[in-house]
Amino acid sequence: MIDPNRKIAVHHIGDEHKELLYKLAEEHGTPLFIVDHQQIERQYCEFASRLPNVQVYYAVKANPDPEIIRTLFDTGASFDVSTMKEFNLVYENIKDMPENERLEWIKNNIIVANTIKTVEFLEELDRFSPLLTFDNAEELKKIKAHSPHARLILRIRVPNTGSLSELSSKFGADPGTAANLITEAYVMGMKVEGLSFHVGSQCVNFENYIVALEICSRILREYYERTGQKMRILDVGGGFPVKYNDSVRSIRALAVLFNEELKRLFPPDIMIIAEPGRFLVANACVLVSKVIGKAVRDGKICYYINDGIYGTYSGLVFDHIKYPILSFKDSEVTKLSSVFGPTCDAFDTLTLSAELPDLKIGDLVYTENIGAYSISSATSFNGFEPAKVLHINIDRRPID
Repeated sequence: MIDPNRKIAVHHIGDEHKELLYKLAEEHGTPLFIVDHQQIERQYCEFASRLPNVQVYYAVKANPDPEIIRTLFDTGASFDVSTMKEFNLVYENIKDMPENERLEWIKNNIIVANTIKTVEFLEELDRFSPLLTFDNAEELKKIKAHSPHARLILRIRVPNTGSLSELSSKFGADPGTAANLITEAYVMGMKVEGLSFHVGSQCVNFENYIVALEICSRILREYYERTGQKMRILDVGGGFPVKYNDSVRSIRALAVLFNEELKRLFPPDIMIIAEPGRFLVANACVLVSKVIGKAVRDGKICYYINDGIYGTYSGLVFDHIKYPILSFKDSEVTKLSSVFGPTCDAFDTLTLSAELPDLKIGDLVYTENIGAYSISSATSFNGFEPAKVLHINIDRRPID
């Protein structure tokens, strides 16, 4: 019996697509992580159309696959990076540009949104006059010492209430300290070009955005009244929600509120940027796995599959997402089942409440909407290698 109060997953895959996924898994083996680049392009275009005055900086950490970065680069995205490794993934797409054009592109299209950076990273970045975020005086001193040509964005602490992953306990300057930090940067000979905030990952409480925008508006207004100068950038961070289940409101509803508040609170000449990660890649990827074991434990059917918590389903732990595990079989008869990953650790439990038909060893199962914060944190624990990645709809052909 299915609980009528349970949140129902939102499916993006039709029968025709399911048939393709099944054939690809049979051809390439499992576990197989399939990336649909047409869907990535659709997500980018929807974001850009809903928020036309916001420049998209893809948060590379969500899924750093080079082919995904290439597709977003070709589509017109900018990028949010946190390490030299992520920077270099983006740099691969511009390395053949003439030097002046390349340097200008980096200046205009990359932000380092991690407020805490290593000395080594800062020193490597300095020649690019990078756009960096900070949220405390010690980081400001470090930037001045090791990346003196940097341009600065002050990250403000804002409410993260109701977001899937809260970030405000770790990042963001208290709004009451903003003026002092901006002044301190000025005294050091560095200029703060704007403000940023992050409402928390997978933000389903849209009020967080409204409050954050109001906080930043007050700070910008106070700064102008004190100095007569305007900041030119507002970075509204990420957190744009993916419709994992039917309780999540769509970006359409958020965009209406967002655009109204931007128009009400900020001058038309301010540059608005955002750092979506999850929204661009989550529902562009599907994982196909194989049933490798079956047992009955305490009266319940248990299936063991060849991907798990230490692999692509790492998002269950680190991202707090519950991923439905679905069968390719069409059957009206299902049983409440447990599903485990392949490792020797009992922690490798994917769900105790999957509604599945009777499956046999060798049958395939799949999980939708698993493109963000999943394979990027997969490991080889216990000797089980991460899923093979297969890209589809790049020039209409699969690419290994």
